[in-house]
Amino acid sequence: MRPFPVLTALGLWLALGSAAAAQTADPAAPAPAPDPAASDPVARGAYVFAAGGCAACHTAAGDAAKPLAGGRALKTAFGTFYTPNITPDPETGIGKWSEEDFRRALREGVSPSGEDFYPAFPYTAYTGITDRDLSDLWAYLRSVPPVRQANKPHELSWPYSWRALLPGWRLLNFTEGPFLVPAGQSADWYRGAYLVRVLGHCGECHTPRDMLGGLNWYSPFAGNPQAPEGQGKIPNITPDPEHGIGEWSDKDIAYYLETGSTPDGDFAGGAMSEVIRDNTSKLTAVDREAIATYLKSLKPLSGP
Repeated sequence: MRPFPVLTALGLWLALGSAAAAQTADPAAPAPAPDPAASDPVARGAYVFAAGGCAACHTAAGDAAKPLAGGRALKTAFGTFYTPNITPDPETGIGKWSEEDFRRALREGVSPSGEDFYPAFPYTAYTGITDRDLSDLWAYLRSVPPVRQANKPHELSWPYSWRALLPGWRLLNFTEGPFLVPAGQSADWYRGAYLVRVLGHCGECHTPRDMLGGLNWYSPFAGNPQAPEGQGKIPNITPDPEHGIGEWSDKDIAYYLETGSTPDGDFAGGAMSEVIRDNTSKLTAVDREAIATYLKSLKPLSGP
């Protein structure tokens, strides 16, 4: 397995920060149902989009918010990031990007102008996306209705507002390349690992961080004592029986990812409720079971 570096992504949400994609579909046409087995790249891309949890990140809070037009605030110890417009609007969205621009953004963390993205956009996880998933996701984003809404600049404290520091951060925390895993695991394990570590980028919240916001992959998925936006702790999702989900069965995990209901009758809250609503509940039952298989295979760890 390629060792996962100290990914210092600053939160759950995507923060591309510039703009991408030309519209090719009728904006009045109904969107295709997300389908991982579809031959239509837009329908399959809609499934990749759901697996990546993009909707919640790129839509501002409130009933009047326009889908995928950006503006959602992510408050961190480094300041506030605002997610960008990823609709195909050519002026304020991603309408002028090429597919190669999109590939560079996800796999390299670089904008069309060559500027490094802040790691609030988890390209450190997305670098492992497969060619087909990347292409189909691009096709889906090109199909959504364009929305003209200007992006809001980030509000970061010094020195984090200096983009000139990002190359140094990348040197310490980013390894570009495909998602590699050891041989000898089941197909369900491989699929679950890909959904958790790449598309779902679950480590962005569920792994503790260092003083610069870097993910500490010596304690993968052991929880984070400081949740984004001051929402308390992010829970441990390793199989530790005391601190994690060691007493949950595979079926418990899959049911939670579908409904938000825990084995003891409680329900997911905060950001996780959005993840379940917009992401894991839209996955197939087989994919939710694959996630459970992978999570139960992790090394049990204590914390937070």
